[in-house]
Amino acid sequence: MTAQSWLHTWAEARLRPAGITINGPNPWDMQVHNTKLYGYVMGFGPRGLGEAYMYGWWNCEQLDEFIARLLRAQVHAGWQSEMWNISLAVMRVLTNMQSVARSRIVGTRHYDVGNDLFERMLDPHMMYSCAYYGRGAANLNDAQEDKLRLTCEKLQLARGMRVLDIGCGWGGFARFAAERYGVEVVGLTISEEQAVLAREWCKGLPVSILFKDYRELPPEIGLFDRIVSIGMFEHVGPKYYRIYMEIAEKHLKERGLFLLHSIGGHGCDPWFNKYIFPGGVLPAEDQIRASLKGLFHIWDWHNFGRDYDPTLLAWYANFERAWPELQEKYGERFFRMWRYYLLGMAGGFRAEEVKLWQILLAKQPARSSYAPVR
Repeated sequence: MTAQSWLHTWAEARLRPAGITINGPNPWDMQVHNTKLYGYVMGFGPRGLGEAYMYGWWNCEQLDEFIARLLRAQVHAGWQSEMWNISLAVMRVLTNMQSVARSRIVGTRHYDVGNDLFERMLDPHMMYSCAYYGRGAANLNDAQEDKLRLTCEKLQLARGMRVLDIGCGWGGFARFAAERYGVEVVGLTISEEQAVLAREWCKGLPVSILFKDYRELPPEIGLFDRIVSIGMFEHVGPKYYRIYMEIAEKHLKERGLFLLHSIGGHGCDPWFNKYIFPGGVLPAEDQIRASLKGLFHIWDWHNFGRDYDPTLLAWYANFERAWPELQEKYGERFFRMWRYYLLGMAGGFRAEEVKLWQILLAKQPARSSYAPVR
């Protein structure tokens, strides 16, 4: 048996528990175009699988289901690169991966990729986070509006309140809350492109957009009635979870509410860390709970991770539809990278490997009259 045929047999055996056949007839089967794939994946694990897809070494018609099947069968556990695990541990010790200076990297490399891309991919509110289908929405636009309304209702927003939005993105929540609920919003972003568009979108409203990391909040900014953070905590990193919570506690009024909206999981995937979200780490539930001790009481912990699957599929459909307008600027390698990102994430949520949490927090214990909002 040659080395190449042995590697092919190894790959077939790994994929069999997931119901995936190499060059098989099902839409979730892997179609291999370059047999260098097998040795590359054996050597580089999950990162190698994603890179080989970017190189065009393999394809899959239903990539989201391929990834979901891999994760359900825990195939990735057999493909983990020990070198990645070791190097990540070393980086965490020697490098401050989520320092203030390094936090700007994800802004530059991901969120500053191009507003033209995100405007075509996202909904009219430009919400780059999980939509909410729990109220019967039939499409992405309605589901994102329902998510915004759900968030505002959980925060019990009322006219005249002052709200801090940590990781405000393109200002979608800030504009919605200011227009619909009459609140004043201060938004923070580490992306210059986001800041420019958010300021334009929120012109004429009581909204201030600051190009700052959450650790750069000036003391004179004062206290807020409410704090919200939607899809930003994934960039904080375990070293800073407690600091993040201390800053939120410091700037929240005594009877205020804080809503944290975050993907939950365990650590980071090496391909996503390199190509999509540099320094990103998915927090585990016990890490979040530990960071809250003595600072906040949990009023509600709402998991609607199932809704991220249709959200990501809708984003991908928009992206694919807009690709003829975008391809000259971004190129084929970017298309394959972005397809692997969006559909791979959809597969992760379908397999329930990752969660989506909205956690409502307060300095005071939950009132007996409080009823969770859905």
